[in-house]
Amino acid sequence: RREQMGAALVPLLVSVVLMVVAAARAPAASAAPRAFFVFGDSLVDNGNNNYLLTTARADAPPYGIDFPSHRATGRFSNGLNIPDIISEHLGAEPALPYLSPELRGAKLLVGANFASAGVGILNDTGVQFVNIIRMGDQLRYFGEYQRKLRAFAGEEQAARLVSGALVLVTLGGNDFVNNYYLVPMSMRSRQYALPDYVRFIVSEYRKILVQRLYELGARRVIVTGTGPLGCVPAELAQHSSNGECAAELNRAVDLFNPQVVDMVRGLNRDAGADVFVSANAYRANFDYLANPQSYGFTNV
Repeated sequence: RREQMGAALVPLLVSVVLMVVAAARAPAASAAPRAFFVFGDSLVDNGNNNYLLTTARADAPPYGIDFPSHRATGRFSNGLNIPDIISEHLGAEPALPYLSPELRGAKLLVGANFASAGVGILNDTGVQFVNIIRMGDQLRYFGEYQRKLRAFAGEEQAARLVSGALVLVTLGGNDFVNNYYLVPMSMRSRQYALPDYVRFIVSEYRKILVQRLYELGARRVIVTGTGPLGCVPAELAQHSSNGECAAELNRAVDLFNPQVVDMVRGLNRDAGADVFVSANAYRANFDYLANPQSYGFTNV
């Protein structure tokens, strides 16, 4: 299943956590940890898809084999995932999946994870997974969450919590592997040449960040690029005969990531503040490969 690409992109964790530590540390040792909201795909889904009738699931072994409970939790990981590590750095418990029935009362103050494996920037990404929480619905749930938070904590505290929260958005990879390159001569590949498609999805990404997320109160947002998709094991199995990464997929990444960075810079100029921070997943991946000992590995 191509959604399993997430396991190969774990080096994103390093760059994101460094951004968190540098730019969004909890306000003070005596204060409550900063709230944390998560949007995106399988790299950051921590269990929402367990509540959905979908094939994009991580509810069976080997998922979760190194999680503290040694059980699959809905994370597309052998253990903790990126939001878990960020929560540790914030000094907070992990934000619950939004669909979890446990997300109520004081748990609302921690934040919420709205991510859903299989989704992309575009609504037609991941259609083969059928019932997933597309970005429009993730953002609608964020508005719904805020109504619950206001009812629990009051208007003023709710507004402070949301504006002071850290927000992580991880999107883009599925728009290539589960859309443009999903099948030969896909609808989107017939509609757009690759450079035009990249410009299109970046423009749609901008709408998600500005017209929806910023308007809903987010003011500290980490925006990730994507890792080297052509080096993911599933793609190597289909497109590589000698172990080399799939050049066409990596070409897509080379087009996408710089445009995301430029888009983020433009958003900050428009906002007159550094609301958005871009995280470089691609470079982090190759840091692992080039310097494995620095990260505690010998075999990469």
